[in-house]
Amino acid sequence: MARAIALRDDFDAAALRQLAKNSKNGPQIRRLLSLAAIYDGATRTEAAKIGGVGLQIIRDWVLRFNARGADGLLDGKAPGRPSKLNAAQRQAVAGMIESGPIPAIHGVVRWRLIDLAQWIFEEFRITIAKQTLSRELRAMGYRKLSARPRHHAQPAGAIEDFKKVSFRAWTPSHARSRSPATR
Repeated sequence: MARAIALRDDFDAAALRQLAKNSKNGPQIRRLLSLAAIYDGATRTEAAKIGGVGLQIIRDWVLRFNARGADGLLDGKAPGRPSKLNAAQRQAVAGMIESGPIPAIHGVVRWRLIDLAQWIFEEFRITIAKQTLSRELRAMGYRKLSARPRHHAQPAGAIEDFKKVSFRAWTPSHARSRSPATR
């Protein structure tokens, strides 16, 4: 059987219990108390029972604690899948958005997500979903904007001619004088 990994010697059981007392993170408290039991001389099996985990998890906690201290026992956010586009490709996409599409070349008069995804595939051979591209563009500082549709041949004052004017059906009442009872 392999020898147990030793804990850091700059902490002791009292220090870990004090850290657990001051912490507001439940999983970190459980881990600190399990490691405090090891400092007190408990076996790794007993520490695993205190923490409600197996021996391998205790070993992982010891490695994290030895590497980063008490902060190593906090749950971190998972990094997630890396971006499909690198920095140079993002710059190219930003340049393409800023310059706008050329209808004769790109076949569109405005960029939609599906059109940009097609351009990215043709340019870099990267397949990217519309939703993923939307997240990427949002992270780059772009927002989806759409103008209200207007016919290209519509005269400027045409809308004003067809607007309905609604007359006020009510008029504000004059301020009543207060009755002596409410004064």
